[in-house]
Amino acid sequence: MQLDEQMKCWNLAAVKVLDIRRIVMEAGEQLSSYTLPANGFIYTIRGSADLLLDGRAYKAERFYMLHGAKGSSMDIQANEDFEYLLLYYRAFLAFPSYRKKWLLTQSEVAPFSLQYGFTPSSPLRLLRYLDEIEDAWVQSGSLDLLHTKSLFYQFIHELMVQLTEQEIKTEHADPVKQSLRYIQNHYREQITLDSLAEQFNYSSRHFSMQFKRKTGYSPIDYLIQTRIAKARTLLVRSDATLSEIAAEVGYSDVYYFSRIFKKHVGISPILYQRKTREAGRKEDHPLQISESSIGRRWKSGYIDYENHYQYIDGGSTPMKRRKTGSSMIMIALLSITMLLAACSSGTATTPAAGEGTGASSNNSSTAVSSDTGSQTNKDNETRTVSTVKGDVVVPANPKRVVVLYLQGDVVALGVKPIATSDVYSGAAYKSELVGVNSLGTWFEPNPEAVIDLDPDLIIVPSEETYDTLKDIAPTVYIPYEKMTTEERLHSIASIFGKEKEAEVLINNLNSKVEEGKKTLANAGILDKTISIIEGGLKGMVVVESKQFGRGSQAIYEYLEMKAPTVVQNKIDVVSDAAGSSISMEVLPEYIGDYVFRSVYEGADNLTDNPIWRNITAVKEGRLIEIDFDFFYYSDIYSINKQLDFVVDKLLAAPRAR
Repeated sequence: MQLDEQMKCWNLAAVKVLDIRRIVMEAGEQLSSYTLPANGFIYTIRGSADLLLDGRAYKAERFYMLHGAKGSSMDIQANEDFEYLLLYYRAFLAFPSYRKKWLLTQSEVAPFSLQYGFTPSSPLRLLRYLDEIEDAWVQSGSLDLLHTKSLFYQFIHELMVQLTEQEIKTEHADPVKQSLRYIQNHYREQITLDSLAEQFNYSSRHFSMQFKRKTGYSPIDYLIQTRIAKARTLLVRSDATLSEIAAEVGYSDVYYFSRIFKKHVGISPILYQRKTREAGRKEDHPLQISESSIGRRWKSGYIDYENHYQYIDGGSTPMKRRKTGSSMIMIALLSITMLLAACSSGTATTPAAGEGTGASSNNSSTAVSSDTGSQTNKDNETRTVSTVKGDVVVPANPKRVVVLYLQGDVVALGVKPIATSDVYSGAAYKSELVGVNSLGTWFEPNPEAVIDLDPDLIIVPSEETYDTLKDIAPTVYIPYEKMTTEERLHSIASIFGKEKEAEVLINNLNSKVEEGKKTLANAGILDKTISIIEGGLKGMVVVESKQFGRGSQAIYEYLEMKAPTVVQNKIDVVSDAAGSSISMEVLPEYIGDYVFRSVYEGADNLTDNPIWRNITAVKEGRLIEIDFDFFYYSDIYSINKQLDFVVDKLLAAPRAR
């Protein structure tokens, strides 16, 4: 990227110095395959060494500066006594709308992921800042840490000056190439899509899209195939036990390993070992025979990505390229397991999802709920739920529920799931999910992790997640974005037979709304205008929807309060637009009597901005800051808590005239 673009990014960045250390290596000493845990600068103080950063060679001599991205693999060969400073930092674009815009126009979030090396024209200036950062860091007091951050910005400024003078070329660290190498070196460890994305400083969705676009496979597919290939080699060439092999390739549960192996190879590990060895003895060509002697053969696949060839041995079943990037689920073995469990407990077999109305053929044993369309089969202890995907048969009293994104409504109904998608730390119901397993981002769950949990019910918010998980257990798709809060809650309640509980929750919510409106009206606030904004010095997003979160449902939908006319005109027009991005210069035109500002870690401090300070609502103390995490969700549990917050804060603020 161009240097002026880098400077714009640094101007918009929120940064944190994570560590600075001084390292001395003796002549001949080596450091191999060290993965940078964060973005970092490596600055040579004395001596010389040969460095490899993601396979690219650098000659590091006195006062050589090298920058590497988080997840980069570094090798060092010290040619003589070699001393260097290693500075780790974290940085991100603080303004959400700018982050989104940047990702649409750039292949990566630079300059934090750039890789480059050069000899500074004024090396002692950079060394002075690094020495001062090190001194302040060692003190580690609050004031010292603030000093560290200010010194870091000065260091970056000097670095940019010298990069500009020398017209140094920079390049993006390639997260796909890094992750291929990382998986090969760490396949034995616990690896998830989220941990891979975090390793290379990307969101899970963005990282997965990059990986699939460049390799044709999802990261988890590639990991599984790598493990299976290693396991096949060990089965043929060693006398290790199945348990030892499973542990060696990253699976602590030998039974689960056997299921995964059979899914991808077509036969069990033990049968594969026996057939392969028998074929090898017959023709003395074990590797050739092992792949052709087991049913149909899948043509071996190679990933040729910028000369990084990685063999993926897929056995008789190819990796499936699915829209969600998740691996196919092993249906047969899981179904048999559930069947055996049911038989051993004396419970009749539950019909598969989609067989639907067969559960209600015996009128004497079926209860029908007229308002939800759900049917309960008392004999089989199942319930048939009508969904947009057809009738789904679910357990009448599910014990092991997995829910993605919709956990707030589930918790409000008194159901504690065994696993959910990630929840922001400030969510209203976070404390209700203590001890609950996390499955990563809601839009791309890990099927392996879900299988491991052996759920008896899965609730998902999208067709993609439905397609990914529907073969693991009875799965109900809730198209939440097309429903009101009441419709969504009734739909989820029908799954559990908790229609009465849902009605109580809705009645209580309506009562709270009416009480809040009455209280605000008596205080002379209900007819005042409210603005909801998010952003910083370079611009603001003004919320123009009742369904955007950030308090929009509590304020505009339930309390029925109004925004300034220029905003309300857009709120009244139902559209997909959530808000408009405007400059700070025109922001006062969009601000009402009270203003709610959504804030998050790294949000700009606006107190010194003259335009912001002179906005009437801000100047007179009617600015109310709301936590992004807390107001992100729109389930009935969160809406209840948000209504309490909004009413209390409006009452506590100075009255608008």
